[in-house]
Amino acid sequence: MSIRTLDDLLGEGVSGRRVLVRADLNVPLDKQTGDITDDGRIRAVLPTLEALVSAGAKVVVFSHLGRPKGAPDPQFSLRPVAGRLGELLGAPVHFAEDTVGDSARSTVEGLADGQVALLENLRFNKGETSKDDAERGGFADQLAAFGDAYVDDAFGAVHRKHASVHDVPARLPHVAGRLVLREVEVLSKLTGEPERPYVVVLGGSKVSDKLAVIEALLPKVDRLLIGGGMCFTFLKAQGHEVGSSLLEEEMVQTCRNLLERSEGKIMLPVDVVAADAFAPDAAHDTVPSDGIPSKRVGLDIGPQTVAGFAAALKGAKTIFWNGPMGVFEMAAFAHGTRGVAEAIAKADAFTVVGGGDSAAAVRALGLDESDFDHISTGGGASLEYLEGKTLPGIAALEN
Repeated sequence: MSIRTLDDLLGEGVSGRRVLVRADLNVPLDKQTGDITDDGRIRAVLPTLEALVSAGAKVVVFSHLGRPKGAPDPQFSLRPVAGRLGELLGAPVHFAEDTVGDSARSTVEGLADGQVALLENLRFNKGETSKDDAERGGFADQLAAFGDAYVDDAFGAVHRKHASVHDVPARLPHVAGRLVLREVEVLSKLTGEPERPYVVVLGGSKVSDKLAVIEALLPKVDRLLIGGGMCFTFLKAQGHEVGSSLLEEEMVQTCRNLLERSEGKIMLPVDVVAADAFAPDAAHDTVPSDGIPSKRVGLDIGPQTVAGFAAALKGAKTIFWNGPMGVFEMAAFAHGTRGVAEAIAKADAFTVVGGGDSAAAVRALGLDESDFDHISTGGGASLEYLEGKTLPGIAALEN
């Protein structure tokens, strides 16, 4: 794979040049206050932005946030992100009220060397996510007109064929930013010849969301540990009662087939925390995974499972983790995720947290991020990379 890097661009000189940076600033916001609840994705792009600012570039940052319907929607505005980005950079970030309109043009034209602007949410424009090549290309033309060069540092979006990710780099000299380069280097280790034993931990809600990556990884891993809501479909496939736990009935036979083909590699919970209701204060206790009461809902893996998973992780040399082990947002059901995360952190292994809810859990549970070798910023993108899919954003940088 041959991708030009930020260092290549800096070596050519960027002082006085307008550099477009596609960042992934899709941060969670508090629904009541609008405050940012986790700024991890903003901090992840800082090394690229700081390098460009120090080199005297006029930096134009653009990103999406949430899923607006192709029109402005105040609840998805990037304005709070501009404020936080300015705090982290130690200098004001100029904010454009639109993406390619009058405010964006005047904001970009007003930049001095070493200053940063952030354009409003890309997804306020239908052209960003359009499946029509001409409509998407037209929007890309407008974005590209703002810059002399393009940097993709939005790993969390590289699996999307969107204008800012796939089409803009075709119109400008383009390079990978520090974050994208690091993500590709790390995930390449996992798809190449990882040091063994290689253990993968998968959680989250649905088997259907992870089926492709399970299929791709099963021949390559030594152990595959499965927790989270998806484990109940596997338990059902073993013939167990799962009560009112999350269940994808149409995936039961698929899980049964996976278990039969896995040659004992798949490790499922032996106990779960079952509650009377899906609520933070619901009555709950730990039950065997083959004895979940019919009217109870499994919301976490149990302590015996945590111990078993920890034992499997202890001897690993390479670990990839994607997906929480339970409803970690509720304190009563966060113990499984915490226990497995701590076991991964303690392992004498190359450890990768596969973005999404796993990365959010590390921060929400107050764990030390430096205890992991890499925390990805892209849950979906990291899974698709491991599946062996062509990612449109990466392909665009290779061209």
